[in-house]
Amino acid sequence: MRFLLATNNRHKHREMTSICSPHEVLLPEDFGIHFEFEETGDTFFANSFGKARALLHLFSTRVDRDTADRIDAVIADDSGISVDALNGAPGVYSARFGMSEAGELLSQEEQNNLLLEKLNGVTDRAAHYTCNMTAALPSDRFVSVQETWLGTIASKPTQADGGFGYDPIFLLQGTSTYAAELTAQEKHRVSHRGKATRSLIAALAAMSRE
Repeated sequence: MRFLLATNNRHKHREMTSICSPHEVLLPEDFGIHFEFEETGDTFFANSFGKARALLHLFSTRVDRDTADRIDAVIADDSGISVDALNGAPGVYSARFGMSEAGELLSQEEQNNLLLEKLNGVTDRAAHYTCNMTAALPSDRFVSVQETWLGTIASKPTQADGGFGYDPIFLLQGTSTYAAELTAQEKHRVSHRGKATRSLIAALAAMSRE
């Protein structure tokens, strides 16, 4: 199958390409499409579904029918990390967690440090990643799945440079292993995005046999 991924994030594209293999994952720019979507939803599903539907509409109006028929589905996801001691924050706002004094988004390293500051002295450091993934198809059809990845927040970041996002401070549940220390294949087997992608592909394959 061929998927069009509703993102401009190269890290996410690289990860999805690996998880989806041997299926092909393309970006809007591969079709000369500039895609932007403001994530204003208050749930992971709202943002995931909104992005998938918006890009499907844009794609269907910007390319010819022969090109459109070469895509099996438009896929979008929204993901984030939720910390029990912070009442589930940052959650759906993970990408926008924290602001500078100038009102600008913090860098990922700054966001990680801010999260650690908020948990300073806190013993309950349980957390989980969530990924909601939606595939939008023509004729008003869609599939959406949501998966989690359980763990805890470390007391300090790892020096390992694997993964991205909050991986440098996320420990796998019951271990001292950071998500950023996993190989790509190890992460895909257990992560929220890996599980959601496999579930979504299985659902799409079943639909194609109907």
